Amino acid sequence: MSSITSFPSAVSSITSGQTPESAATALAALLTKPERLQLLDGDTPFWVGFHEMLTAGYNRRPYVHGAVERLEIPGFRFTDGPRGVVMGGATVFPWDVNLEERIGLAIGKEARALDANFFGGVCINLPRHPAWGRSQETYGEDPIILGAFGAALTRGVQKNVMATAKHYALNSMENARFKVDVKASEEVLQEVYLPHFRKTVEAGVLAIMSAYNSVNGEWAGENEHLLEEVLRGEWGFKGVVVSDFIWGLRDAAKSLRAGMDVEECFAQQRVGQLEAKLEEGKEVSWDDVDRSVKRILATQIRHYASREAKEPEKNVVFCDEHRKLAREAAQKSMVLLQNEKVDDKPVLPLNASDLANVAVIGRLANAINTGDGGSSSVKDCPEVVTAYDGIRGALPKAKVSLCESDDVEAARKAGSSADVSIIVVGYTAADEGEFIDASIITDPVLFATYPQPENKAAEEAKQKVVDMATGGSSNILGTGDSDMKAGGDRESLRLRPIDAEIIKAVAGVCKKTIVCVITAGAVIMEEWRHEVPGLVISWYSGTQGGNALADVLLGNVDAGGRLPYSIPTGEEHLPEFDMNATSITYDRWHGQRLLDHKGWKAAFPLGFGLSYTTFDVSDVKAGASKEPEEIDISVKVKNTGERDGRYIVQVYGKLVDGNDDFPSRVLLGFAPVDVKKGESKTVSVVASTRPLKRWKNGGFAFASKSVEVECGWYSGDEKAVSTKVDVKDLN
Repeated sequence: MSSITSFPSAVSSITSGQTPESAATALAALLTKPERLQLLDGDTPFWVGFHEMLTAGYNRRPYVHGAVERLEIPGFRFTDGPRGVVMGGATVFPWDVNLEERIGLAIGKEARALDANFFGGVCINLPRHPAWGRSQETYGEDPIILGAFGAALTRGVQKNVMATAKHYALNSMENARFKVDVKASEEVLQEVYLPHFRKTVEAGVLAIMSAYNSVNGEWAGENEHLLEEVLRGEWGFKGVVVSDFIWGLRDAAKSLRAGMDVEECFAQQRVGQLEAKLEEGKEVSWDDVDRSVKRILATQIRHYASREAKEPEKNVVFCDEHRKLAREAAQKSMVLLQNEKVDDKPVLPLNASDLANVAVIGRLANAINTGDGGSSSVKDCPEVVTAYDGIRGALPKAKVSLCESDDVEAARKAGSSADVSIIVVGYTAADEGEFIDASIITDPVLFATYPQPENKAAEEAKQKVVDMATGGSSNILGTGDSDMKAGGDRESLRLRPIDAEIIKAVAGVCKKTIVCVITAGAVIMEEWRHEVPGLVISWYSGTQGGNALADVLLGNVDAGGRLPYSIPTGEEHLPEFDMNATSITYDRWHGQRLLDHKGWKAAFPLGFGLSYTTFDVSDVKAGASKEPEEIDISVKVKNTGERDGRYIVQVYGKLVDGNDDFPSRVLLGFAPVDVKKGESKTVSVVASTRPLKRWKNGGFAFASKSVEVECGWYSGDEKAVSTKVDVKDLN
């Protein structure tokens, strides 16, 4: 250990057999006490940094935490996500279930090229209710989906930068996130809201970000049960825990003692409080400091010793390869929900040679709309292809007209003369996204977490922030010159009334009407969806979204996306949701599990999505895996249609002798397969047995003595093939 004299030498020591922990111990011994404290928060003074965030823009350069130039310690150089790298010019990526690791690799390269080493964008919160404003940052309603994609993104990102999984835990309300206490039993935590974090930890994620909300009466950033007992004690996490920005902790000493290693993103509470608390020696000790210091250093050493050796060039940002990847991801994520027959054949895919006049209609038809304008927003993206641009570019021989006004008669007129009408509706950052009301800035409880200005520049910056917050703006993120805009939790799960009117009017004069819905969470569409033959969920589909939409509508690719959540027929089939609540209790029941529990039929169930071809599934086999808590599934998939296609094998476990207080059907795993016309393939799926278990007496036990393993198109697929498995034969 004596050979370690700097951070680079600590990294080099790993190749000669040192562990990251032993190297970190040796490096920590070289730090002075002030340097050790410096590692525990951000490097930028609070008021100057906060003012810059609100005016010049969020995360325009990495937020640095704990850089020690004397010993060449880089610190954590934070860039946000998850839809791409939020600093200048990085590629926007939409949600996609099969390309996530490749997307992670691209994001990691871009982040590293922009001088970051710490990516805060592995968002795996479970959207308990579709009104949650930040659903677009995560993956879906099921822990298996969340865990699989969180792990995949982590693996890809960490080839170049450290990944952070967030927001731990129970963060699925936006407007109330700074005040709400979310109550959940240990059973519900372990079975529903924590498994995906555990899966991402097992994939080697190097950092966990805590949530703003409190959990069972303790703020998440100060919750020792979550941070130490579960995360480190039960799961063996060895990385670093960081707070969410600015309001992520309320007590500097308590948070450190509870296992919060780094206060993000400025020098805020700890810089002014910890030294005195340490001198008192009552609430926190130097042992607590050194514990976090060693974790911080070991995490950096572990990463720098294992990341790819080659430094990516600056021109990797928004390069051709990444734009192609964005288009592929958007193509494979779009979900075809309805494809009714018109003139004796399905309305989709469209035949370009049959189209002379195409109407593209709706307020979002030509809008640059990549979603949230808050912390996950990608800045200065050089190109975003709109729906209109993509469709017009794909149909050079057709007349493609645009009608984007909220004018029912204008839309009706455009549709009446068209061979096909494509209506693009849904939401924007004004409707859903990250939200900080101006009153948050001056809320007395939160204001108490801000430090006293240390000099005249800080005093001036403080006054400017306060003036902005008291200047009458309802949305501080949209104040001044900031590029951050936000919508918060969705107030309605339906389209605007004018959108529904336009859809009905156009459908009345154009029999080939296709509606494309831009959204993050479920949209209730019962009042109009039966009047149109074609319906696509096109998501916030990123820089290449318009091209990808044209690819799907014209059949250049199969419609291969599947819903990562269920869509109910009405709001009454959803859990309670009060966007201004100060307290709420979460139970096991949400999404498809709630619909099954109550016997309510979904408009579209979890996993649903149509293809342009047909498939037959047969010969399902299930057996214990060599790996613990896994089950090996094989199933034959045959393409019985007239074109090549993509099938997502979904494996569900149906409890044969379960109880009413446990889900009757749970997702265990999934795998995509591309199958050519007339071809058959045997698909292997490694499924998890964890969803079949319930938390009891401090551990997991199977909830049923036997399970019917189903392989099908979606949850509850009546054509699914199944086989019965005794749990005594499983791990």
